[in-house]
Amino acid sequence: MMKKLLAILLVVALVGGLTACGDQATSGEENWKIGIMTNTVVQNEEEYRAAQNVLAKFGEEHVIHMTFPDKFMDEQETTIANMVSMASDPDVKALLIVQAVPGTAAAIDKVKEIRDDLLIIAGVPGEDPAVISSKADIVFQPDEIGMGYTIPAQAKKQGAKTFVHYSFPRHMSYPLLSARREIFKTECARLGLEFVDATAPDPTGDAGVSGAQQFILEDVPRMVAKYGKDTAFFSTNCAMQVPLIKSVVDTGAIYPQPCCPSPYHGFPSALGIEIPEDKKGDIGYVVDEITRIMAEKGMTGRTSTWPVPVAMMFIEGGAEYIKQWIEGNTNGKVDLDKIKEAFKGYAGVEIDAKPLEEGGRKYDNYFVVLMDFLNF
Repeated sequence: MMKKLLAILLVVALVGGLTACGDQATSGEENWKIGIMTNTVVQNEEEYRAAQNVLAKFGEEHVIHMTFPDKFMDEQETTIANMVSMASDPDVKALLIVQAVPGTAAAIDKVKEIRDDLLIIAGVPGEDPAVISSKADIVFQPDEIGMGYTIPAQAKKQGAKTFVHYSFPRHMSYPLLSARREIFKTECARLGLEFVDATAPDPTGDAGVSGAQQFILEDVPRMVAKYGKDTAFFSTNCAMQVPLIKSVVDTGAIYPQPCCPSPYHGFPSALGIEIPEDKKGDIGYVVDEITRIMAEKGMTGRTSTWPVPVAMMFIEGGAEYIKQWIEGNTNGKVDLDKIKEAFKGYAGVEIDAKPLEEGGRKYDNYFVVLMDFLNF
């Protein structure tokens, strides 16, 4: 009788254990690994450094870091092979892919042929929401449309009376950028800012990058002379950020955010900051240097950005979320509260993350992200 009772108790315990696991990894598991896919240093150093930070934090026994080929558009088979290689390790419990370049969806399909138990997170995807959200468990993306509201509001807080928007016809043919410009116009009118729609040379045109940069260097002083120092400047183009920051600092104007919000985007080059090898990926060092230089130039409070590069947050915060999932501390694979908690722990500020709504469809596992500004 006693043996029969013990047998029943053992079965109940086993069934209970299986139920507790559900769609997350085993609580308290020690033999776990996270597979991280990023671009190389050549393509995007921030993401690569973020993955290396995770590796240093959790240890080589818990992290596999592989990279996309530099020519990922032409070498998708390599992308697939690398991702399948990580998934083939039975200790790998999750894949974290940032940026999720074109070809990621196909790679996930191949992974699922051998593993259907992984938590798969894709950040900054290069494929349509309907496609990537059906493959990955969770998708992260900066909220570009949301920035149409936050950037003018930030400029207003910094004392702006005028808002200058630099772009060119090619960028304004992109629906997302065009829609954001219209929001800029509406928000500036609501906030009492004069909106100036300024056309700059296209860096891919005859003038090239150098011509576009030279235009910015010459035009910002003209704008400040016309509208005054309380003029905020924004450009849709990455190549224009360095001359734009330099000109804003030289004229004492206002710069609420780069096109791609990050302390690394434009600021170090514009301010002549040399980042030592042992400080690569050290955001605190870069922020301190920018803050120091802005103070020296009498620009305190006149420039800002997001406190951390969003792609780095997706990797380092995402890895922490995965660890929480592995340890059984999340409500299933998709737990938005825990995601925001992990992001806040990395960024040090509150994170606004919400499901993407596009074309009348809401994606419950595709989250667009905003965060508060870091003022230098």
